[in-house]
Amino acid sequence: MRFTHRTLPQRVVFAAGGSPAAVAAEVEAHGGTKVMLIASDREKELADPIAKEIPVALRHEEVVMHVPVEVAERARRAAADAGTDILVSVGGGSTTGLAKAVAMTTGLPIVAVPTTYAGSEATNVWGLTEGETKTTGVDDKVLPASVVYDATLLTTLPGGMTVASGLNAMAHCVDSMWGPRADPLDRALAQEGIRALANGLPAVAVDSTSVQGIEQTLYGAYLAAVAFASAGSGMHHKICHVLGGMFNLPHAQTHAVVLPYVLAFNAPHAPEAEARITQALGMDSGTRTASAGLAALRELLGAPRALRDYGMPEDGIAKALAPIIKAIPADNPTPVTHANLTLLLRAAWSGEPIS
Repeated sequence: MRFTHRTLPQRVVFAAGGSPAAVAAEVEAHGGTKVMLIASDREKELADPIAKEIPVALRHEEVVMHVPVEVAERARRAAADAGTDILVSVGGGSTTGLAKAVAMTTGLPIVAVPTTYAGSEATNVWGLTEGETKTTGVDDKVLPASVVYDATLLTTLPGGMTVASGLNAMAHCVDSMWGPRADPLDRALAQEGIRALANGLPAVAVDSTSVQGIEQTLYGAYLAAVAFASAGSGMHHKICHVLGGMFNLPHAQTHAVVLPYVLAFNAPHAPEAEARITQALGMDSGTRTASAGLAALRELLGAPRALRDYGMPEDGIAKALAPIIKAIPADNPTPVTHANLTLLLRAAWSGEPIS
C-alpha cells in the first residue's frame, strides 16, 4: 500500500433529544460569547430551544439554496456588524453552506446542527453560486469545529426530503470509492456508510419518527461525508454541481436522480469498488450487481427519478456538457466522452431505465 490519508480535526456529538445543552457546551468549549445563529424561517421551531441556551447576538434567517454570492456577502456583513465570535447553524446543507461562507472570510468557528443528511457539516468543502455558475473549493477554515447530531430534530423531516437527502449521502459514499484522492481508508468508511444508510433509510421510510432509524442514517451520512472530504469530488458530484448551479435544481433531489446512472457508468471499470458497494447493499456479489442493489433500495424508498421533474430543460443537456467534461477528474474509472456523457445526462433527464 502506498497512500497518504488526512483526517480532519472535528468534535462530533450524538445527543438525541439533547441538542440545546450539547450546543451550549460546544459554544462554551470554543470560547463563544456572541453567537450568530443561522437558521431559516423553516427551522425556527427547531432552532428556538437551542437559542435559549446560548448567547445569541444575531439571528440570521436569509438562507438560499446553492449559497448565492450576494447572500453570502450580506451574511458576512451582518456577522461583522454584530461583532460575533462564533457561528451556530441549524438546518440542512444550504444553512451549513452559508455558515461556511461566513467562516471562510472571518475565520469564525462553526457549531453545526444538521437537520438533514446533507453531510456538509463534516467536510472542509465550500460552494458559492454566481449567476449560473457554482464554484466549489476546499478550505480548512470552513470545516465546522463541532457537529451536534440530534436525531429528534429530523423526526419532522418530510418523507420525500428524507429519501433524497439520504441518497445524497449515499452519493458521497459512491463517489468516495473513486474520487481523485480515494484511498483504502476512504473506501472502508464509504462501505460502512452505505451499509448504515441502506439499513437506516428503509426504517425511517416506514416510521419517520424512528430515532433508531434516524441515528443509523445520520451515522451513515457522517461516514459518507468524512470519506468524501478525504477522497475528493468525483464524477457524480461534478455533474450535480454544474447542473445545480446552471439550472437552480434542488440539491438533494439532483444527487438522488443522477446517482444510479453514474454508478452504472463507472462500476464496470471499478470492480473492487463495485464489490464493496454490492456487499454494503446486502447483495450477493456472485449473482447481483451494485446497480441492482441500489435499484432495489430506490424502488423501496420511492426515490426521485428524472431531472426534468425538478426543472431542468431538455436543451440543458447540450449546454452542460462542456463544463461537466472539464470538471470531471481525468482518472475517472470510465473514460468520459461527449457521446457517453450525453447518453448519461439524457437518461437522467428523462428518468429512463438504466442500460
